[in-house]
Amino acid sequence: MNVIVSGGAGYIGSVCVEELINAGHRVTVFDNLSEGHRLAVDSRAFFVKGDLADITAITSAIRDSGAQAVIHFAAHALVGESMVNPSKYFRNNVASGLNLLDAAVAAGVKKFVFSSTCATYGPPDRVPMTEDLPQRPINPYGESKLMFEKVLSWYHQIHGLEFVAFRYFNAAGATEHFGEHHKIESHLIPNVLKVPMGLAAQCDIFGTDYPTPDGTCIRDYIHVADLAQAHILALTPGKQGFFNLGNGDGYSVREVIKMCEQVAGVSIKTVEKPRRPGDPPSLVAAAQKAITELGWKPQFPRLEQIVQTAWRWHKAHPSGYADR
Repeated sequence: MNVIVSGGAGYIGSVCVEELINAGHRVTVFDNLSEGHRLAVDSRAFFVKGDLADITAITSAIRDSGAQAVIHFAAHALVGESMVNPSKYFRNNVASGLNLLDAAVAAGVKKFVFSSTCATYGPPDRVPMTEDLPQRPINPYGESKLMFEKVLSWYHQIHGLEFVAFRYFNAAGATEHFGEHHKIESHLIPNVLKVPMGLAAQCDIFGTDYPTPDGTCIRDYIHVADLAQAHILALTPGKQGFFNLGNGDGYSVREVIKMCEQVAGVSIKTVEKPRRPGDPPSLVAAAQKAITELGWKPQFPRLEQIVQTAWRWHKAHPSGYADR
């Protein structure tokens, strides 16, 4: 298939591009490099630097690529920032996303795969979380993703566009070639691993008074390569709808830090800080729908495996893509 990947220079996008090409697909990456890195784009992909806010640019890129499918990763994704600057999130995640969607429909694209988030649920009524739970986001980031999910449903009804929207839990880990390097790093595992790498003196624990066994937030971590495989399966004609992607196991912040200590072989200093606004106590996926309907099977289900791959990549690239 000819596939165009928006945000293919970012963390999850770069690994998905790698796996798509390994699976035999032809890939065009469209990215403005505001968050991603040119060196994170697989050399076998065709790269177009452009912004989704420019509908002419994305329309041309889709037409020139002969795309049969779109995989849409490009988005702002910092919960805290969205609480301070909601306009940035609605403009990019919704309005610019609409440009991509309209360009895809105009070009006759039949399949659209969307990178959504478990943040669309807000604090869940129960865990593990199934796809039929009420969606009550508590930050503009989650709201912007939910808005785009609703747009996709209408485009499916009106234009016949087949879509799959994946509600991610916590992406983590790395492949041999591509890993996590955000310009503003908010994810737990890379921030914890900065300490044994000598890049930080300590790691912060935000909130120790949650209603969880050790008082810290519980999250479901999923390997980035397993996310990528789900996107490849979603390209199959006839696959449609909303799917959670997670391993179904929850780990607290303290448990993740302990695993990072075990993998790195050193003690990691921590500092306890107040809660961050918008952080639910526990988010754990029920991903049986993806397993049953897509035939998805995570290859890295254990936290130890995920941290090991992240540790290997960060040790090889202590400054991320600046090392290349």
